[in-house]
Amino acid sequence: MYAYDPSEWSDLFVATAGATAALAGLLFVAVSINLDRIIGEAGLPDRALETVLLLVGVLVVSIAGLIPGQSAGALGVELLVLGIALTFQVIRLPLVREVAGKQVRAWLVGRWAIRIAALAPLVLGGASLITTDGGGLYWIVAGIAFAIVGAVANAWVLLVEILR
Repeated sequence: MYAYDPSEWSDLFVATAGATAALAGLLFVAVSINLDRIIGEAGLPDRALETVLLLVGVLVVSIAGLIPGQSAGALGVELLVLGIALTFQVIRLPLVREVAGKQVRAWLVGRWAIRIAALAPLVLGGASLITTDGGGLYWIVAGIAFAIVGAVANAWVLLVEILR
């Protein structure tokens, strides 16, 4: 069954490892270009860190998926531990966006949506691989896709939106 056989997913993991490594490099360039503005505005340094964590998380997921000869259960444990650790680190980052002393609800909802959509599938996928039930690596694909989309959206804010 493909959902629980890591060897069938090596092409995906190779592609995502390369893509996220390149995106992380571009993110560092974007942050360095706008470093003064990012540091000067509340919440943006944490948003930059969140973006790096999402991309590096996908990179580590991809590397774990490329370990030859490992069982689905072993990969599941690795992904579960990584997903929990990444979730813990990301949720500790504060969400700051205030206008006239009030937090902007749409901004908060958007940020939490990115976090949940990117991180929950990693945890669910790891657990699913361990139990060999419930979707397996298809959850990981969802986590990878949402993490990349969320990271690119955050990078756009860090590169373009702060200049408006």
